[in-house]
Amino acid sequence: MNKDVLIHIAGLQSMDEEGAAQPIEVIVPGSYYFKNGSHYLRYEEVLDETGVPTVNYVKLSDSSMEVRKKGLVNVHMVFEKGKKNMACYTTPFGTIRMGIAATMTKVEEETDSLNARIEYSLEMNNEHVADCFLTYRVQSKNAPGFTL
Repeated sequence: MNKDVLIHIAGLQSMDEEGAAQPIEVIVPGSYYFKNGSHYLRYEEVLDETGVPTVNYVKLSDSSMEVRKKGLVNVHMVFEKGKKNMACYTTPFGTIRMGIAATMTKVEEETDSLNARIEYSLEMNNEHVADCFLTYRVQSKNAPGFTL
């Protein structure tokens, strides 16, 4: 797979004001590389009307996934099957302590694409709030049939 990619992210991971999980789906351009048995993604997203970008770094391997966000929000989330990891999700409005317990991780690689899925239980302030999932579909920009 080439460095320039299109990244399709779908999942159930953000919370609304009533505490219910909300679906997300975004498609963004990004970059990809493979090093020491892990796949790495980098992309930017704008989370609100300020236009300030948040840079996302994703590390994918057969046994785990890591997501780092730097910008308007800051967090380092680690998803490892069978383990509960803690993370502090920092926003302009305060910090939320999260517990993440992955129940499934899967990475499938093809010549010009990569598919990953993680299923996890999400806790906030030591209380279970949702069973979530997150998927990444990554496609090389030079792949046949590439579209934005």
